[in-house]
Amino acid sequence: MIKTVDAPNGGYRFMPGVSQYSAGVAALPGFALERVRFSKPVPLRQGFERIAQILKDAGRPLTAFAACELRSPAPFTESGFVSFNEEYIGFLKAWGLMPDGVNPVARSNVCPKVDPPSEPGFYAFSYTVPASNAPASFVIAGSGEAPEGKANYRDHAIRLGDTSPAAMQEKAKFVLGEMERRMSAFGGDWSQTTGVQLYTVHDVYPFLESELGKRGVLRHGLTWHFNRPPVVDLEYEMDCRCVYTERVVQA
Repeated sequence: MIKTVDAPNGGYRFMPGVSQYSAGVAALPGFALERVRFSKPVPLRQGFERIAQILKDAGRPLTAFAACELRSPAPFTESGFVSFNEEYIGFLKAWGLMPDGVNPVARSNVCPKVDPPSEPGFYAFSYTVPASNAPASFVIAGSGEAPEGKANYRDHAIRLGDTSPAAMQEKAKFVLGEMERRMSAFGGDWSQTTGVQLYTVHDVYPFLESELGKRGVLRHGLTWHFNRPPVVDLEYEMDCRCVYTERVVQA
């Protein structure tokens, strides 16, 4: 069984991941996750300020911040990604989310090919609210076609540099398997998801039914963002969630 850890004062538990994000979060008993999407991406610093105000208005502490979805102008180099993550983690530490140095917040970070933002920022975020007898809720962090926690992504990416139909299918199989592994940490599977998001600029139709369909991924449809993963040379990313309350706010 995959180990999960309770987030201090957050109302959720998380599956430990890498320094920049956890692999996923799930609401603890007595709480539920809610998702807020901005009408357009909000730059990072401004986004943290907006999120802080939304949490305050909801009567929730900063530590209720559980997951986020970011948008960046273009894929980062490996070193550029490290620098960005240091900036992002600085905000989490200032919010008291990493008292022991472990990051509990799940995250996706992708790069729109069409009309990208001018700087990294928030697309959406999720937080916990008190909710007695609420159904289970979880948010699974985004994963591309390379294992997390290695020295770099490039040397471990599935079929590096190959975007043929067969290669894309192999990349998808890896990512789908990672989504399933992460959901299993919270007793979840595709039958419980309320939203599934795909990020790629390549054709997925050749395996849409055979891989995603047969696993039950498409039961509520699929949100396909014409985006690239956040690191150069990665081509396919997904995330998923089981969240019953979602809303959109003006950016």
